[in-house]
Amino acid sequence: MSRILLVEDDRHLLRALSVNLRARHYQVDTAATAAAALAAAAKHPPDLVILDLGLPDMDGLEVVGGLRGWCTAPIVVLSARDQQADKVTALDAGADDYVTKPFGMDELLARVRAALRHATPAIGDPTIRTDAFTVDLAAKKVTSAAGRDIRLTPTEWHILEILVRNAGKLVDQRRLLQEVWGPSYRTETNYLRVYLAQLRRELEPDPARPRHLITEPGLGYRFEP
Repeated sequence: MSRILLVEDDRHLLRALSVNLRARHYQVDTAATAAAALAAAAKHPPDLVILDLGLPDMDGLEVVGGLRGWCTAPIVVLSARDQQADKVTALDAGADDYVTKPFGMDELLARVRAALRHATPAIGDPTIRTDAFTVDLAAKKVTSAAGRDIRLTPTEWHILEILVRNAGKLVDQRRLLQEVWGPSYRTETNYLRVYLAQLRRELEPDPARPRHLITEPGLGYRFEP
């Protein structure tokens, strides 16, 4: 049974979400403030977090930052903020998905299922080695050539995993966007530019001249071992 931390200060929405999640056999912890959310996560580490950004004691982005210091569970943001800049900011902070209020319950539940699927370790996945870093797909872990752990956000990992699983092949922009953020984000190519730049800074010996994370202008991206 997956454990979900639900963070929402609207008590009616909190109750509706709790009922729907428990009806689908999720274990649900709830919090109405940022402080309560961080305390709950520390006490019972969640498998997934559903997080409202408009909390009474601090901005939800601060909760994302606090969780990302130690927690790798997917974070699905709920927010009435519908501007592209708000979405980019939340995703850059470490959120894995962004759902705009008002939303359909079926869509949210589908996103929860997808996020949990992506977070589930695969069995028997290979380890891919390059001259600069090693990607262990089963352990969801990246290490440098010197053996140092390279810490990636869940979104960075998801992009890298898709590219590594398709080594040597072009992965088009629309496919990456859909698999990482969902079908409504298939035109948000700026997301990919931001995250690929971050991955290159983390992984490439010379980010300005990448050898492993290659851009095919106007088409997509390719991983070369």
